[in-house]
Formats: sequence, C-alpha cells, structure tokens
Amino acid sequence: MGKMFKEFAAFLKQYNVIGLAVAIIIGGKLNQFVSSLVNDLLMPLIFQPALKAANIESIEQLQYKAIYWGKVISAGIDFLIVAFVVFLIIRAMTKVSEATKKKEGK
Repeated sequence: MGKMFKEFAAFLKQYNVIGLAVAIIIGGKLNQFVSSLVNDLLMPLIFQPALKAANIESIEQLQYKAIYWGKVISAGIDFLIVAFVVFLIIRAMTKVSEATKKKEGK
C-alpha cells in the first residue's frame, strides 16, 4: 500500500495535477462571479436608460430587467469562500510536503 501511495504522489508532482485542479476550481467560480456581475448588474445598468429614452409605444413588450445586487454579492462571497478553502488545502499540502522532505533528508 505504501508503494502505491508513493507512486500516486509522484504522479501528482510529475503532472502538476494539483495546480490544474486549483485552476479549474478557481476558474469556474470566477466565471460564475463574472457572469453574475455582467448579467445582473452591468447589463441592466446599460440597457435601462436606453429603454427609458427610446420612443417605444409598448415598453411592456421588452423585458425590463431589474438590478440584482444580491446575486452579485452572493456570487462574490461564494468565490471568496471557495478560493480561501482551496488556499487552506494547498497550504496544508505544502506543509506536509515540506515535513516529508525534511524527514527524508535526515
């Protein structure tokens, strides 16, 4: 069992799987935050004045979207929580790796 664990650890180091996993997790959450920022905050801010200024007979036909501050804030907090948890995991893994190197070096 110990040999298989060492081979798995070598695999993780060789192919930098941890870095790839971190990039995918952080990138996914950042994508959700940016999408929320654009869809729930920026687009309504851009299009609401244009809809008000337009000379349209039936404004009800157009979808008048409200600004959803709560969604943007929620997506931002979600991103920060996930990023912090990933940071803590990587920090713990680094300490274990350093301790293992010191132990093997002695």
